[in-house]
Amino acid sequence: MTGRLVLVRHGQTFANVDKILDTQLPGAALTDNGHNQARRFGAAILETPPSILVTSPALRAVQTAENIAAITGVEPQLREGIHEAQAGEWEGRSDDDAHKAFTEIYGRWHGGDLDVRVPGGDSGRSILDRYVPVLDSLRNSHLTDPDGPDVVVVSHGAAIRLVAAVLGGVDGTFAADNHLDNTQTVALEPTAGGGWVCVRWGTLLAPFDGKGSRTADNPIS
Repeated sequence: MTGRLVLVRHGQTFANVDKILDTQLPGAALTDNGHNQARRFGAAILETPPSILVTSPALRAVQTAENIAAITGVEPQLREGIHEAQAGEWEGRSDDDAHKAFTEIYGRWHGGDLDVRVPGGDSGRSILDRYVPVLDSLRNSHLTDPDGPDVVVVSHGAAIRLVAAVLGGVDGTFAADNHLDNTQTVALEPTAGGGWVCVRWGTLLAPFDGKGSRTADNPIS
């Protein structure tokens, strides 16, 4: 498919392996596995390369985009504002209490309570306020042709899931419960009037109601 906005989570990091809440910039580097994941993603889209490859300023996203660029030849462009949901006071922690507390607030965002804030970190609304304008700009500059190439944005799992759910009208419970593995994607298609529809979530194709979702033949495209 073409003419889509493809939001891809970065490759595996050392913080991922150790289950550390790692959200502040620049953040952890990719593991060897993370580099390999990114190169495999690049190979998977080589036949239909994107019109633009955009990355968050986080080190893990930049390294992922650089690996994709090495395969596709599409040089990455950095955009501010599309970094991860900030964990605030829980930054750098790996204990169950910190993960549970962050997950609880994250679930409230998906339930519609966008103004609740992580202590010292983001609210759901602050993420949308900095993230959505970047996507709007990319849409206006690169997704005006429905038969044109995709736009690929390397970003972060929690932020991708929140933004995609809100923009694409995805059920909040589904979005909160369906984690994205490293280098998995969410694909949004532009609709008339400036809206979006979510057509792919990781390995699943729409509809995303927990019943109608079906496994995609190619989870990367």
